[in-house]
Amino acid sequence: MSSTTGEHAPHTAFETLDAAAYTFTRRAWVDAPPARVYELVADVSAISRWSPNATRADYDHGAGPRPGAWFSGLNRKEGREWTTRSQVVRAEPEIAFGFVVGGVEEGIVEWDWTLRPLGRGTIVRQSWRLLRLDPVLGTTHADLDALRAYMADSVETTLASLAQWIAEDHEPSTVVPGTHL
Repeated sequence: MSSTTGEHAPHTAFETLDAAAYTFTRRAWVDAPPARVYELVADVSAISRWSPNATRADYDHGAGPRPGAWFSGLNRKEGREWTTRSQVVRAEPEIAFGFVVGGVEEGIVEWDWTLRPLGRGTIVRQSWRLLRLDPVLGTTHADLDALRAYMADSVETTLASLAQWIAEDHEPSTVVPGTHL
């Protein structure tokens, strides 16, 4: 509280937020083996096929799905458009792929895909975790709750679209280095 007004300072609410509280995981079964699913999710240029928000992504020249690699992504939400820079933090063919928006040093959000075989297909688990607070994402509990809910809905759409795309029997367009089919 401000000693002169008796009201909360505008930045107090933001300072009391805990980034660790903003995380979620969603799962879906897809009709493809883990190697095929890894090939699709590690090819960041394919994300626009499934994501309602990510409209384009490309690895930096000469980079690919390996820890330390960087890529840029174009995103849209509610009439706004922005570009992000992300760094791969996990690239294990048939097991997992993850990246941090903003990079390891300055990261703001971590995305992680993990794959587990089940029957003839794969359980795909996609996780989102806020790493640090940033006013661009919101400054109140309500802002961050709404962001988490929006992103969870986006992930559910992404996973459903990925499963449908695979079910329609699309052939691989590229082979990700290090992936063995």
